[in-house]
Amino acid sequence: MALEPKLRSLYCDLHVHIGRTSAGQAVKISGSRNLTFANIAIEAAERKGIELIGIIDSHSPGVLQDIRDSLESGEMTTAEGGGIAYRGTTLLLGSEIEIREPGRKECHVLAFMPDLAAMEDFSGWMSRYMRNINLSSQRLYASSRDLQDEICGRGGILIPAHIFTPHKGLYGCAAERMAELFDLERIAAVELGLSADSEMAGYISELDSYTFLTNSDAHSLGKIGREYNVIEMAKPSFSELRLALERREGRRVSANFGLNPRLGKYHRSYCAGCGSIIDEAYATSERCPYCGSPKLVQGVFDRILHIADREQPLVPAHRPPYHYQVPLEFIPGLGKAKMNALLAAFGTEMNILHRAGEAELAQIAGSQLAAQIVLARTGQLALTSGGGGTYGKVKNTER
Repeated sequence: MALEPKLRSLYCDLHVHIGRTSAGQAVKISGSRNLTFANIAIEAAERKGIELIGIIDSHSPGVLQDIRDSLESGEMTTAEGGGIAYRGTTLLLGSEIEIREPGRKECHVLAFMPDLAAMEDFSGWMSRYMRNINLSSQRLYASSRDLQDEICGRGGILIPAHIFTPHKGLYGCAAERMAELFDLERIAAVELGLSADSEMAGYISELDSYTFLTNSDAHSLGKIGREYNVIEMAKPSFSELRLALERREGRRVSANFGLNPRLGKYHRSYCAGCGSIIDEAYATSERCPYCGSPKLVQGVFDRILHIADREQPLVPAHRPPYHYQVPLEFIPGLGKAKMNALLAAFGTEMNILHRAGEAELAQIAGSQLAAQIVLARTGQLALTSGGGGTYGKVKNTER
């Protein structure tokens, strides 16, 4: 009788962009120039301590060439179960795609393929329905159901991205129910986005059965891991991720780590006329209480309440805990020199956030910064709300 594989708790961030190819070709225009396939692998494995990374611009022909080159050079290898392996970290091959059904606004979805051959084939198909296959997050001129057929037909998985954001989130601007766009049986999971958490999503019953993901949507190396998941798997791979999203054979997402929604840049409604974030008491008004402008953009929390089919949120028993965690880069006073000293002492950012004790941190960074890091772990730092495309901030650092 075969022994069951031992499961491990792995840190996973499944939404990281490519800024440029190794040849300097732009992929994500707003992404950092040093955000290349190779640099992401190095950052994840050696600095962040993240074992499973989703590269969601892998469809770009220039990125595909970088992947092939990394395999041919021997710097990376094909991971057993799917993905590209580098020093204990696996890079999953994914794509972020924009869809727009007639009469609706556009929204983004993530597609992950089991291997390089499937991604190359998928890229070839998309190139016939996309104006520029080289770039990130491009509009696909095909229906959402056709896209779903093509993803699932290649053994891939489909995950609606940052579902509540007013900027190209499925619930945020394109539909009040996911069933209006997709076959719900063939949705692998949903990504909450930076301005929502599990409890907020609990206002919508359609989401009860799905695994939730919290990912960084990183546009620079430093942003990798600002939100992430702990996933119980035997090893970091595509096949193990599929089992975890389906909560099968003991595999599962066991924790979501994300920004407190107040830090998200689309959390509250705001006025595009004067740039003010609207106080909760006035969030349902038709005009800005500060300047009178009707140019109000509904924030994530207010949008969720608007489309909710429950008066109170429900968090199903299978839902893992959602931990509010302030990224290290948000902590005032934690500059480059102190950060490098901490990394030299503890190895990776995940070790700093999860394994180093306060006394150990204090020996390297001083007692005040150590205290702030401990508060950041548990989301206890006081915050100002984000909105209108501006992130919230740590309001004070007093214990």
